[in-house]
Amino acid sequence: MTPNPAEKHPVPSAQQMTHIKPTITRPNIIVGDYTYFGDVNFESHVTHHYDFYGDKLIIGKFCQIAAGVEFIMNGSNHKMGCVSTYPFYIMGWDESAPQMSELPVKGNTVIGNDVWIGQNSTILPGVHIGDGAIVGASSVAGSDIEPYSIVVGNPARFVRKRFDDELIGLLKDWKWWDLPYEEIATLIPVLHSGDFDKVKREIKSRLK
Repeated sequence: MTPNPAEKHPVPSAQQMTHIKPTITRPNIIVGDYTYFGDVNFESHVTHHYDFYGDKLIIGKFCQIAAGVEFIMNGSNHKMGCVSTYPFYIMGWDESAPQMSELPVKGNTVIGNDVWIGQNSTILPGVHIGDGAIVGASSVAGSDIEPYSIVVGNPARFVRKRFDDELIGLLKDWKWWDLPYEEIATLIPVLHSGDFDKVKREIKSRLK
């Protein structure tokens, strides 16, 4: 059995658990199947996201995003190469808006697949988080995070890799989240195994 990724509330007894993709209304937010949010109204947690900036929030499949996580986008940025950072032009003062080239725009925010972002964490503009990474609760991620690494704190700092380099390399090649969902259903014993030597053998056999 494979759950329906278009079902907004995959856990009937927990209506605050939300598959994000079927709730999205904004074209500049792109989310993969089965990624969930531990709360409702995900879009309200994506702030300073203005169309004229053109930046996107892109999130892969099977991510786990806890309640209270905030994605701060490029519209939060102010000019910093001048005496005052105050946005006079926004607040009704007689000043022309700056050119986009004058603002510290950092591009799209991109979250990989099977990423776990802990409760009350903040992801700053332009950050890229690799597949399989874990962001500890209440962390502030202001720089890129490598695949299958664990980071915690403010600013988020590297703690350790989740697995050895061989298993990380195999997982990068395998990309299990792109397999047909019926096949993924049969792979759950592998995906939830703590016997990493066995997992390596299984992935190698499937990559042949």
